[in-house]
Amino acid sequence: MAILTILQFIVNIIIVLILLSVLIIGGFLLFKDKHQKQHSVLRNYPLLARVRYFGEKIGPELRQYLFLADTKGKPFSRNDFTNIVLAGKYNSRMTSFGTQEDYKDGFYIQNTMFPLQTSELHIDQSPMISSFIYEIDNERLFNRDEHKIQAELNPYYISEENRVTLGAELKHPFKPKRLVGQSGMSYGALGSNAIMALSQGLGQAGTWMNTGEGGLSEHHLSGDVDLIFQIGPGLFGVRDKAGVFDIDAFLELAHRDKIRAFEIKLAQGAKTRGGHMQGNKVTEEIANIRKVEPWKTINSPNRFDSINSPESLLNWVTQLKQQAQKPVGFKIVVSKVSEVEKLVQTMVETNQYPSFITVDGGEGGTGATFQELQDGVGLPLFTALPIVTSMLEKHGIRDRVKIFASGKLITPDKIAIALALGADLVNVARGMMISVGCIMSQQCHMNTCPVGVATTDPKLERGLIVDEKKYRVTNFVTSLHEGLFNIAAAVGVESPTKISKDHLIIKNKDGGVQSIRDYKLKLIDQHR
Repeated sequence: MAILTILQFIVNIIIVLILLSVLIIGGFLLFKDKHQKQHSVLRNYPLLARVRYFGEKIGPELRQYLFLADTKGKPFSRNDFTNIVLAGKYNSRMTSFGTQEDYKDGFYIQNTMFPLQTSELHIDQSPMISSFIYEIDNERLFNRDEHKIQAELNPYYISEENRVTLGAELKHPFKPKRLVGQSGMSYGALGSNAIMALSQGLGQAGTWMNTGEGGLSEHHLSGDVDLIFQIGPGLFGVRDKAGVFDIDAFLELAHRDKIRAFEIKLAQGAKTRGGHMQGNKVTEEIANIRKVEPWKTINSPNRFDSINSPESLLNWVTQLKQQAQKPVGFKIVVSKVSEVEKLVQTMVETNQYPSFITVDGGEGGTGATFQELQDGVGLPLFTALPIVTSMLEKHGIRDRVKIFASGKLITPDKIAIALALGADLVNVARGMMISVGCIMSQQCHMNTCPVGVATTDPKLERGLIVDEKKYRVTNFVTSLHEGLFNIAAAVGVESPTKISKDHLIIKNKDGGVQSIRDYKLKLIDQHR
């Protein structure tokens, strides 16, 4: 009885202390809020203002997980996110009951009444891919019991006769056995563990990795992966300490077997300019790779100093191709039809052709950019692609230049639409990020990524386990290609490389339909 009395006394003391603390802290905050001059609402309504701030702070998480419909989130909906996670973690794209899409106006894939059987498809299923997938044992309200099992996956490679060749006329052409690889993401924008997981996972999947404009690191080389080295306006990785292009550094990279091609980045969809990196992400290692000062913010130039016309661009492309004897292309954002036409005309007039053009849509992502560039500049991919392909076709050189497409192409159906609109190959960035653990917290530029993907902070990077996430990358890439072959069968062709404009139709707002041929003509006329 005495013990209970003592315990009751202690509890009462604790309660009193808590109440006193609340009163003291509350009184201090009330006095502080009433006398501060920055926020009007805090001066007039201190308590409600702090509740308002709390709501603003947790609002994005509440919307993402509780209030937004599965199809409505931006930049990716909950369904988009889930589709990537299911493919990466469980090697599955299975769903049931019915679509949640609204069937608005837009692009639709035209199936055939008599689709092909799997045995009629031209698939290279050798060798099998050794990976790991998860199986769910029990779903509870607050957790999930599951276990990881080893799995031998059918790879769904493109067959030899259907593979796309970049730089066929060069000594070292690149002939990937995949249609989908990783878009440019620099070391620095992403942390070392994320880069290693991607390198190893993409290598296991048998596809390529674009280094991004930040140069080549040992983390890119950790996997047996084909690399496309990106050269941005900052010339990171191919510059001297004065920031001038270093041909010797370029040739040293060209002699590396793993580097299969080079991409000159004129612009990307979310930022029609060079890159930006906050100083707190510029570690000693990153500064050494880029030949800049550590811990200082990096802003790349808007464009290359030596490139200000189609002629100067194509001259440099030709020079690099001849010296490296490897494919060289460039990445652009499309808005003006007249500029695209001038570029294509110059190719014909000078007889100089890039190995490829990467068309990045305005809906593309980035690690850091300014709001006005992200939201207001550049055409979306499905508008830009037909403009580029139409110009190449008009001038009779479509077969001379291959096209990469990028911009929110995270599921097989979206990729198939891009192929039908003229893409030869597809780059994916944010889908790859999600496969290594990104939860779309949108803190990429702050070095505070909570899952260790878009950060160089060692404490945060520890959360990303390379030996775990690399398999999710492998599974995601493999699953995408299985889906592409499913669509190929549905439209009646032996390989996804044969999906064309004949397999696409546009549904208008009035319910009518339009062919891609008519759409292209109207599009070019509108954007001249």
